[in-house]
Amino acid sequence: MRSPLLWPPRKGTQHLVDPKGATCREHLEAAGHICLLKDTSDLESSSEIAHFIKAEKLEAALALHLYRGGRLLQGHGIPFGIIFGGTDLNEDINQREKNQVMGKVLEEARFAVAFTESMKEMAQMQWPHARDKIYVQSQGIVTVPNAAFNWNTFLHCSGINQSADNLHIFLLVCGLRQVKDPLYLVDAFSEWHQEEPNVYMVIVGPEVDPVFTREVKAKVKRTPGVRLLREMPQEDLHAALKNCFAVLNSSVSEGMSAAILENELSTEWPLFVPVQTSPHSCSSFITFSHKPQHTCHHVLLLPASNICPALGRCA
Repeated sequence: MRSPLLWPPRKGTQHLVDPKGATCREHLEAAGHICLLKDTSDLESSSEIAHFIKAEKLEAALALHLYRGGRLLQGHGIPFGIIFGGTDLNEDINQREKNQVMGKVLEEARFAVAFTESMKEMAQMQWPHARDKIYVQSQGIVTVPNAAFNWNTFLHCSGINQSADNLHIFLLVCGLRQVKDPLYLVDAFSEWHQEEPNVYMVIVGPEVDPVFTREVKAKVKRTPGVRLLREMPQEDLHAALKNCFAVLNSSVSEGMSAAILENELSTEWPLFVPVQTSPHSCSSFITFSHKPQHTCHHVLLLPASNICPALGRCA
């Protein structure tokens, strides 16, 4: 079967399409299907989609993100499935026009995949007509750390010229866009760094939102103890996760963070999630926007005002 995989782009990065799309393609091709991985930004109109389907003789389709990917597949006469992304359920669902579009996409879709039971329940509550076609498939991550990765070179590229033996490096891995809120902990870590110069916060990720990226760069440039690196090859990133002291996540809204799962597989060090709103669950859960999403063995939930003193005790 010839099928396109429609994946939202990661503009401004060395990867035009999210690496998870390539992983999905590999699994489908291993099952005997022919898959074409397509950047959704290349197909902006209905006529372009129709031409693409006809030219490639496509028989079915799979899209990530109910709004950005799913809306492109409506009305073209081929069966398709949807994988919920995260922001479609956490953010787009609150915008009336997008909500209506996504509901119509689900009417036409053969099936939809959520990463967690809570995501499934949220979608079923919002679009009851689709409740029988939504399934849960946990997100999988494979980490392959680069054996040749040099931690000292990484530190040098980060502008950190100290002995690695005495450093405590906290990594925040995310695309530079507002929903990831990478600046949430910057001031707190800078204050901590000025008290303990061996503590650094390093933000690593692609420049997704150009306007917000400029804001992040300007803030980091004038903030001691905080560094910013562009997107790294995935194998190098996995190796960096093994070497850092801990991984941070400060997203305002999250579906199922690949960085969180990669941290779980790459290292025994903890993941620290500053809670931007009071969680309803106990601290064994990662909580985003009041909703427990995923159990993790090495997670501490901390309000921003307490995170650095608490991390100092761990360090």
